[in-house]
Amino acid sequence: MSAIENTRDKISEALKGQKADYIEVRLEERESSRIQYRGRELEDIGRSTSLGGNVRAMVHGGWGFVSFNDTKGLKRKVATAIKQARLAGKEDRKLAQVAPIVDIVATDIRNDPGKISLADKKKLLDEYNDIIWSTPKIQTSVMGYGDGRQKVTFANSEGSYIEQERVDITFRLMVVAREDGDVQQSSLSLGSKGDFSFMKKLHQQVKDTSGRAVELLAAPPVKGGEYTIVLDPVLAGVFVHEAFGHLSESDFVYENERMKDIMVLGRKFGGEHLNIIDGAAVPGLRGSYKYDDEGVPATKTYLIKNGVLVGRLHSRETAGVMHEKPTGNARAIDYHHPPIVRMTNTYIESGKITFDEMIADIKEGVYARNWYGGMTSMEMFTFSAGESFMIRNGKVEGLMRPVVLTGNVFTTLHNIDAICNDLDMNEGGGCGKGGQSPLPVSNGSPHIRIQKCLVGGK
Repeated sequence: MSAIENTRDKISEALKGQKADYIEVRLEERESSRIQYRGRELEDIGRSTSLGGNVRAMVHGGWGFVSFNDTKGLKRKVATAIKQARLAGKEDRKLAQVAPIVDIVATDIRNDPGKISLADKKKLLDEYNDIIWSTPKIQTSVMGYGDGRQKVTFANSEGSYIEQERVDITFRLMVVAREDGDVQQSSLSLGSKGDFSFMKKLHQQVKDTSGRAVELLAAPPVKGGEYTIVLDPVLAGVFVHEAFGHLSESDFVYENERMKDIMVLGRKFGGEHLNIIDGAAVPGLRGSYKYDDEGVPATKTYLIKNGVLVGRLHSRETAGVMHEKPTGNARAIDYHHPPIVRMTNTYIESGKITFDEMIADIKEGVYARNWYGGMTSMEMFTFSAGESFMIRNGKVEGLMRPVVLTGNVFTTLHNIDAICNDLDMNEGGGCGKGGQSPLPVSNGSPHIRIQKCLVGGK
């Protein structure tokens, strides 16, 4: 990837003499590859590169934003963003203070996908597609691979200058089986912060995923009702991200009067065993980085500690408005978009008991694993598990049809009465918000037990 010549001098010259409360410049180089299969056929394959940037300016609380794919005339683009901000500015608003930072952050990738040919990547995915279609009763499948390298140069009018490089890999598979008009599906979603090694070892997981879709055709349904539920780390991680994490994003809180009344720091949301964290400073995960897209150092933020709401996620703007500390959670998916408050690595902290201890006293319950869909609306959620099992007299029994879980997130948090000691992070996630998707994130959890959860079944 070619370097942007004289970048720092170019940005300094563009900012010189400009009148605004705050200005930032982001320049981005990106290269990526993609491979997509639909059924037996290769649907799409290719590489792409892009170069672009944006300018964001604040005047009297109003923002101006200009994006571009030609770095020439940068001073003029800065002036345009300032002009827009003046038109929008109507109030005094200060960003939370952050000390200026000058740093260059390089990647250290053990098995760099950029050094592997597109032909070799396709050969590997051909092997996986052959495994899928050697499984009887498969009707269709969708398999996608993607990788990307992004070099971002950030500078602002306060003196920060940061160069930061990131690499990301995703692999997603969905398999559909059919028999006598009955259709079932199984899925797999994985990712990595740039290390291609995991992609070479998926043969058994692809086989298991395909076989599981077929097994579900013969699985009986769960009778709908209220149960004690055990969630695996994947489904519990999705729950904490979707149902609670988005409610912790402060742009959502300060713009919504009802959520201001609910998300009050110091309010008790669960038992003392419940701790929920978000943080890009947790190393080595897809949501990890050293600085966010406003040049703020990454943090590890407790959202709930010992059952009490103690924190939320901030950009510099939301931290300033709410008189709280910035958390390094302002993120933009690429140069076409301004940074907004986003999650990074969101998870429930490990507890102290084993899985066997967790289920030992359950007379009749449901063990729900994996997921393939869901939605949230304010504090209400609905999630579809990928598969389920009945728990009877402390033992997990045979495979059941997928179930739908629904409820109020705050009631559900209070009903989490046991947390295992087996935290696991799911690296296959991609978060969507404000038209920016899929942003690399990780989410996870140990196994958790929830009392009085409403389960939709037969």
